[in-house]
Amino acid sequence: MNPERLRYTEDHEWIGEQDGLYVVGITDFAEEQLGSITYVELPEEGRDLHAGEDAGLVESVMEERDVYAPVSGRVVEINHVIEDSPEKVNQDPYGNGWFFKMEGVNPSDVEDLMDVRAYRLYCLDNAD
Repeated sequence: MNPERLRYTEDHEWIGEQDGLYVVGITDFAEEQLGSITYVELPEEGRDLHAGEDAGLVESVMEERDVYAPVSGRVVEINHVIEDSPEKVNQDPYGNGWFFKMEGVNPSDVEDLMDVRAYRLYCLDNAD
């Protein structure tokens, strides 16, 4: 996924449309803050999620953090690769490190999220 075309949440998830589905992952900023990711817990396929709902977990050598649904929709596919190889999230957060795909998403809900410019400013304003 091209980071320039994605939308972002304040919790550092990204979302982008691909072939009629919406792909979700965590940002490069988030994975850098976490450090080496050692475990990923993903939602079940078929699960209906509401925007802001806890959708998974990421653990690293430094901490663990929840992953939230950026918008409402149904999980139709999860990335089994990162369950077995969580380091893929660190290596390629916008590509092979995606978390799950959703359908039934309202495109206007996605558009309401931050664009890349707003997200970069948000990260600068909230850097530790």
